[in-house]
Amino acid sequence: MHCYNVRMVMYALFVLGIFFLIKGADYLIDGASSIAKKLGVPTLVIGLTIVAFGTSTPELIVSVMAAIRQVGDVAFGNVVGSNIANILLILGVSAIIGNLKVQYSTTWKEIPFSLLAAVALLVFSVAHKIDGLEQVIYRFEGMILLLFFLIFMYYVIEMAHRNKGHMEDKDMKVKLHSPIISWSMILVGLIGLYFGGRWVVEGATFIAQQWGLSQLLISSTVVAIGTSLPELVTSIVATRKGDVDLAIGNVVGSNIFNILWILGVSALIYPIQLPNSAIVDVFFLFVATALLFASMFMGKRHELERWQGIIFVTSYIVYLTFLIWRG
Repeated sequence: MHCYNVRMVMYALFVLGIFFLIKGADYLIDGASSIAKKLGVPTLVIGLTIVAFGTSTPELIVSVMAAIRQVGDVAFGNVVGSNIANILLILGVSAIIGNLKVQYSTTWKEIPFSLLAAVALLVFSVAHKIDGLEQVIYRFEGMILLLFFLIFMYYVIEMAHRNKGHMEDKDMKVKLHSPIISWSMILVGLIGLYFGGRWVVEGATFIAQQWGLSQLLISSTVVAIGTSLPELVTSIVATRKGDVDLAIGNVVGSNIFNILWILGVSALIYPIQLPNSAIVDVFFLFVATALLFASMFMGKRHELERWQGIIFVTSYIVYLTFLIWRG
């Protein structure tokens, strides 16, 4: 009876942890955006910094905590699993709801940058295999990822500066709160992120042990999809409203953040021990990203059509089936 109660508590904390992560990020973004707006920071800059970084905080907190606790499977599976879910599941579902037209810059710059991030991760994994080294993302590799991230952020800021005249404040609404409420929201958000990340990592480890499953399987599926819920909701709502630029940009930007920023920071804090099968998952991520790029030239150019969305979702089901088979 005692073991049953412990199990139910851990399951509940795991689910609650994902909820706390998502709501914690929301509160942090709203509070910080309100303060920035009152300090006179342009809405566009808020969107490129606070909101962009804020939507990645669930994955960041989970990966950093997993790295600190030396649970590399969870840190790695969370990022790679989230990226695969972002492309095949989120963009797939969004494309099925309505065809997604993609901007020229997204096709030739953002998607290739996302592909570069996947290639960098693949090169690290292959190099370690060839050299007979441990499957670890070392600190110097984390620094390389962060260097790529700085280059990406420079590109984003430059692009925003060039297009400033075409972007209006109405494109992103910032809700203003009093200073006390704003700071309270930031505090509540940080507390939610801390406990949410802690419970998710502990819950994923516990569930894997209880069911005899690998931590990589749990983190690549349940944790990855759970921390990707904000992107899923944002993309589906954006697609239904016809704001397809947001739907695509949200996913591609998130994937770049996940690898370059989150894995980079996590590895810098503590080298990430990867599972032996890491190279297979990274290769699948590379294939999924390459498929997204190739889709821009199949059928209608620079457009993700419904039939392609069906292929994406089917591919994700195949990937999940493979993960379950592998255990």
